[in-house]
Amino acid sequence: MKKPTRLSAIQTLLTKPSFTIEESKKLGVFAEHLAYYIKKGLIKRLGRGIYQSADYQGSPENFQWEDLIEAVNSVPGGITCLISALAIYDLTDEIPREHWIAVSNSTSIAKDNRVRIVRLRNVELGKTKINLNGIHIAIFDRERTIIDSFRLLSQETAIKALKMALAKKGAEKLELRKLQSYAKKLRFNIAPYLLTATT
Repeated sequence: MKKPTRLSAIQTLLTKPSFTIEESKKLGVFAEHLAYYIKKGLIKRLGRGIYQSADYQGSPENFQWEDLIEAVNSVPGGITCLISALAIYDLTDEIPREHWIAVSNSTSIAKDNRVRIVRLRNVELGKTKINLNGIHIAIFDRERTIIDSFRLLSQETAIKALKMALAKKGAEKLELRKLQSYAKKLRFNIAPYLLTATT
């Protein structure tokens, strides 16, 4: 069966774990076209404004983050945080049972069983984007994730994450100045924990 020509315009998107309506619009394929392809069984709707090819066969690495990509993209203004961020940065042995997504404390979000919403005051501090298998998602950087871990998770989880982060080298190396700056802005005293982790 020959696929419709508009579908060939988004061929690159169809090889990704998921793509957004914004990405397809840039290639001249709009919501009504996607709705048609969904009816024809060529595309699946994963969430609000998030799609995937019906033929998509994810690799094991893609599969690892597919649910998280879908979850963070389904929360308006959502930022990957805490246990989910620690897992991405390989700073925890915990396997997240739900996706931890931060939003501004003024945001109202419908409850979703797969998502653990964390309401925070300063959502811009340490916010960055990373590429997970071709999809860009919002996430807090390592330094902000560690400070938030001390503030909002168990001390055991936070100390372990700090020690693991301090052991990383190269591009994954922890920026201590940034860590201390975030700690000050978020009114958390990181100094004793740094001392313990480095001695």
